[in-house]
Amino acid sequence: QVQRVEPGGGLVQPGDSLRLSCAASGRTFSSYTMGWFRQAPGKEREILTRITWNDGRTYYVDSVEGRFTISRDNAKTTVYLQMNSLKPEDTAVYYCAAAFRGVKWDYWGQGTQVTVSS
Repeated sequence: QVQRVEPGGGLVQPGDSLRLSCAASGRTFSSYTMGWFRQAPGKEREILTRITWNDGRTYYVDSVEGRFTISRDNAKTTVYLQMNSLKPEDTAVYYCAAAFRGVKWDYWGQGTQVTVSS
């Protein structure tokens, strides 16, 4: 299972929106819980959200709840992160990850930089 984060990051202004995509290879995508993480300079990587493999339940950390939305398309083996109302504190490298049946994060995307600045 190889994760490839599609170009979608970049420099945006506060209040703007971005959508990140992460395409996975392999035929067992539907068996993976998918997640998005980020790592800001000088900080540890943190999980933002995940969507479960079996029932599509979602989870969000408080800092992005109501602004970010995770979704998945099993037919396209792709997971998305819609980010709205972006803030400067959202500036970070964003990573997608996959956990087989939600056990542990086995595979990681290469990361994409998102910078929110006026």
